[in-house]
Amino acid sequence: MIRFTANHQDLSTDKGFQFKFFCDKCGNGYMSRFQTSLTGTAGSLLRAAGDLFGGFFHNAANSAYEVQRAVGGKAHDEAFEAAVQEVRQHFHQCTRCGKWVCPEMCWNQTAGLCEDCAPNFEEERAAARAQGARAQLHSLAHEVKLADAKDILNPAPATCPHCHAATTGGKFCPECGQALHLKQTCPGCQAELKTQAKFCPECGTKIPGWA
Repeated sequence: MIRFTANHQDLSTDKGFQFKFFCDKCGNGYMSRFQTSLTGTAGSLLRAAGDLFGGFFHNAANSAYEVQRAVGGKAHDEAFEAAVQEVRQHFHQCTRCGKWVCPEMCWNQTAGLCEDCAPNFEEERAAARAQGARAQLHSLAHEVKLADAKDILNPAPATCPHCHAATTGGKFCPECGQALHLKQTCPGCQAELKTQAKFCPECGTKIPGWA
């Protein structure tokens, strides 16, 4: 039986054998060295000769190819077992879950288990702090967008309705400190004034303080 075969890719061709094995947790891969197939090489040479001369070489190439097919199973298995022995040193097997993982990213050396079974608490705390910071940034950005939207929908008046000093935006007058956004009503018809105006747009009454 050949162990360590659950997560791999067979890259073998008729020229030789090669395999890539993957970490069961992060998917990082390690590729085994290429192992040349003697029958495949011989077949390639004979096929090249067959293209030039035909006849005997062409028939010999076909025979070599058939021989490779006949013994390919055994040769492939031997190459695969050699690749397993070569690559398994780059992995650790977790005794709790049985996964083969890479030691660089997914192995908790202190616990002797994979990080799925024994998380690295320093990494987890750092990740939690980063997630919390991202959530705060998203919340702050949302609040800023809301504030900007309010400023656009309800801009500060150009002059303070109390002291008539020029304003530069914001909610309060930089001179007298009074609130800039006031609900004003027409003294004549009591209509609510949406914008600063010298005269009521409903009845034409002159608005005190804006003359």
